[in-house]
Amino acid sequence: MTSRERVITALSHKEPDRIPMDFGGTAVTGMHVNIVIALRDHYGLEKRPVKVHEPYQMLGLIEDDLQTALGIDVEGVYAAETLFGFRNESWKPWRMDSGVEVLVSEHFKTTKDKNSDTLIYPKGDLSAPPSGRLPKDGFFFDTIVRQDPIDEDKLNPEDNLEEFGPISKRDLRYFGEAAKAATLTGRGVMATFGGTAFGDIALVPAPFLKYPKGIRDIEEWYVSTLTRPSYIHKIFEKQTEIALANLEKIRGQVSDRVQAVFICGTDFGTQLSTFCSVETFRSLYAPYYKQVNAWIHKNTAWKTFKHSCGAVETLIPEFIEAGFDILNPIQCSAAGMEGENLKAKYGPDIVFWGGGVDTQKTLMFGTPAAVRKEVLDRCKVFGKGGGFIFNAVHNIQANVPTQNVVALFDAFKEFHGARG
Repeated sequence: MTSRERVITALSHKEPDRIPMDFGGTAVTGMHVNIVIALRDHYGLEKRPVKVHEPYQMLGLIEDDLQTALGIDVEGVYAAETLFGFRNESWKPWRMDSGVEVLVSEHFKTTKDKNSDTLIYPKGDLSAPPSGRLPKDGFFFDTIVRQDPIDEDKLNPEDNLEEFGPISKRDLRYFGEAAKAATLTGRGVMATFGGTAFGDIALVPAPFLKYPKGIRDIEEWYVSTLTRPSYIHKIFEKQTEIALANLEKIRGQVSDRVQAVFICGTDFGTQLSTFCSVETFRSLYAPYYKQVNAWIHKNTAWKTFKHSCGAVETLIPEFIEAGFDILNPIQCSAAGMEGENLKAKYGPDIVFWGGGVDTQKTLMFGTPAAVRKEVLDRCKVFGKGGGFIFNAVHNIQANVPTQNVVALFDAFKEFHGARG
């Protein structure tokens, strides 16, 4: 099978010749730039600076030579702009606090504060307030919340819709060209078009806007889901209307070149439970997910991808009911998220994308032998009968031991070699 055939087969809940693998297809299935650099060195690939294509989490671009070395089956079509509101273009060198040189967009504009933290600016505009902070010797940026005082009498849902609007001709061309290029790789294509994330807390503070208005404080947003539900509904209603109009235009550009689409990264789980009740999910989120998923399923062959960390077992039936085809990252270490139970209960109805190894403990603090065992076990559980795309539980972080990351890929190859 080709990589694309492998991905399509797994997404159809059929067992391919081997489990498909994704690393780098989305902003939640990638690797920190440090890990990409280490793997390039390990596999003896050309020594050159690695591109940071997702600056918020400092994710490194996994280029074709490393994709081939690792056996990756998924190619990502990324959003037109980064989380800080600029495009990746005209790459330039930038030196991290560690002294390692990487490549960043020409619009990646930073300064240092009095603590030697790195501040980054929305749309690369140094005249605007900074919207992200990379602590000295840290590994990724934290959002800087820029919340004006809230006047209840003047709250306007339109202020939280500033980032949504008709897609530009430039972005349409970008998606068309990016999808075509991704198809030529022979891999399955995962696309992130944007505009369909309802209440994703990484997006609420709007680090991509110079002067965000509305409710932009993370705590205030969560409070608002209970105290201002009508306000949230008005945002989601208009967002859905805009998203469906944009998807219609995007479909005309990318057609069937895309196999899966990243819809929403809103997290609903903690390590032990969910952020909200099933009833709240049904009333506040599900109506809008259903509209987006229904349109996609009616008008395209794309499969829809829902990201949520944490203990979300009680919400998986709701994700399925809302029309999602794929769930990521399958945090098996969270309460109620044991792989065997999830596969038995929900395997026929939703594709598991991730869950291949625990990034919180095993990959970071375990031995290579422990990593090997967990990868083999997860492949055995999730791979049976298809419906599984191998990936870790979220992005591989900056300081994970290289030998553990290599053990992950060695174990994945061993699993398939053992099967003949």
